[in-house]
Amino acid sequence: MRLPLLLGTTLATSLMLAGTLHAAPKDTTIPAPAIDTAVQLRETALASDLGYRITESLTTEVGQRLAGSEADARAVAWAKAKFEELGYDKVWTEPVTFPKWERRSESAQVLGPHSQSLAITALGGSPGGTVTGEVVRFADLAALEAAPAGSLDGKIAFIDYKMERARDGSGYGPGSRTRSGGPSAAIRAGAIGYVMRSAGTDSHRNPHTGITRFDEGLTPIPSAALAAPDADQLTRLLALGKPIELKLALDVGWNGEATSYNVIGEITGSSKPDEVVLIGGHLDSWDLGTGAIDDGAGVGLTMAAGKLIGDLETAPARSIRVVAFANEEQGLHGGKAYAEAHADELEQHQIAAESDFGAGRIYAFSTGAPEYAQGAAKTIAQVLAPLGIEFAGDAGGPGPDLSPFAADGMAWARLAQDGTDYFDYHHTPDDTFDKIDPEALAQNVAAYAVFAYLAASADGDFGSKPADGDTAGD
Repeated sequence: MRLPLLLGTTLATSLMLAGTLHAAPKDTTIPAPAIDTAVQLRETALASDLGYRITESLTTEVGQRLAGSEADARAVAWAKAKFEELGYDKVWTEPVTFPKWERRSESAQVLGPHSQSLAITALGGSPGGTVTGEVVRFADLAALEAAPAGSLDGKIAFIDYKMERARDGSGYGPGSRTRSGGPSAAIRAGAIGYVMRSAGTDSHRNPHTGITRFDEGLTPIPSAALAAPDADQLTRLLALGKPIELKLALDVGWNGEATSYNVIGEITGSSKPDEVVLIGGHLDSWDLGTGAIDDGAGVGLTMAAGKLIGDLETAPARSIRVVAFANEEQGLHGGKAYAEAHADELEQHQIAAESDFGAGRIYAFSTGAPEYAQGAAKTIAQVLAPLGIEFAGDAGGPGPDLSPFAADGMAWARLAQDGTDYFDYHHTPDDTFDKIDPEALAQNVAAYAVFAYLAASADGDFGSKPADGDTAGD
């Protein structure tokens, strides 16, 4: 807004007055007493098995939680009851509606003289159907995308891309793109079906599911993922030099709409209760395992962190909000719904962090907060350091469910977990409670408790504001 010159003032004075309205924010700091409390909180959390027990409860009492299923509804009821049992001050739900996808049965059979079954699972979003055709192998997605139109008429496309193992999970990008982009590329080349080597790093007969997409205007085809040894087997069969015919039978598909819920628990802040620090994970899972590392652990550890903060003699200034997001797996539906429902409260969200990368030890802390808040971020990092966590500046980005709200301007933090073996289990029947190390999970609880408590105690903010610079609600 242009300020008029005030009567009796000089131009320089007027500019000075205008400049005070746009002065740089004061540096965000964290009071010393809060640091002392956070150190005690860290040690309490390390000695606690609460996060482990919450995760055990979810994966045992509910089990697999495919979005829109009966078990998903039970998970919502479980989460509400658990927040209440843990003594959260406020507990509520917010509806999330989405298309409902179901899996009933699936199989793959090599036909002819080398007849044998292959371990396979339908990709989420695939249509049902039974197709039989000659298999054509491609080394990667780019090779299939280069296939001429009509070159796969009546055939089944097979991408044999092998995902690389990495602590930060960076190998998942190409694997995920193979899953999401491969079916459409196959359709454009004329294929009647699509199979891929699973996006995973294991060597077990456990195929990895996950959502796929079909580009607008294309007629979807049955699409599935092979377990790694079965992808190897199919490649060896093709190397014999004779056509290999595959029968792919999927009884899956979309079936109307479903409504689930984001389940939210809150510890009320002592002096700024309307401002919140948000932590959480997603409540749904795929249906092959029991969703322990993806993402029962994320729900369990953030619920525990909030509970331990709530047990303190004095709550931090701001409220601690823990969200168990609905249907992350099939398109971030819960995260998108949360961002929409709370759009007018963006600036009240001090900062947020999500746990959705398993239960491995956290090794790095980073945030996209502006320069004036980096001192506070470094203070948080110093309290996290005894947990084996390094400060990584602004590396990485927000968790999946937070990404819609972060894109609107909400400040984010990242507590990076060691994912070296995460993709051995991700989206497979092997994603079960026994894969969680209780000591590693306790370290996660301690890290999230320290981060949330200190961020909620900060003097100043971490930069949440509408991305376009306008004031929320204008």
